[in-house]
Amino acid sequence: MRRIPSTASAVVSRQVGGVRGDNRVGLNPIHLRGEAVMRTTQQFSITLPNEMAEVVKAKVESGEYATESEMIRDGLRALMARDRAVENWLREQVGPAYDALKTDPSRAVSVEAVRARLAAEHEVMTAKR
Repeated sequence: MRRIPSTASAVVSRQVGGVRGDNRVGLNPIHLRGEAVMRTTQQFSITLPNEMAEVVKAKVESGEYATESEMIRDGLRALMARDRAVENWLREQVGPAYDALKTDPSRAVSVEAVRARLAAEHEVMTAKR
């Protein structure tokens, strides 16, 4: 097995995830320092389009990430953060705005007013080019 450059996430996931060379998947017990503990990682095999695979390889080869797994984990963390941001926006802004509109329908903006505003903004944006 090749030595992975020392990064905190790579080292921790290797040590917590299982004994070196252990390719078992899931929550099977492993032994660390004589104690049986449950694995906290799972091994997956994924298929990527060539363009995405090249991005992963390039990030690892440039040294930005130590391993392909580290790069994929970082991408998943970014996706999870985006999902949390959307959920927060829905809960903190969209929901209250909807409730306020239901309570006082006179606050509604007509479709025509929305179209006129969008058309005006479009004109400003295209004029800047």
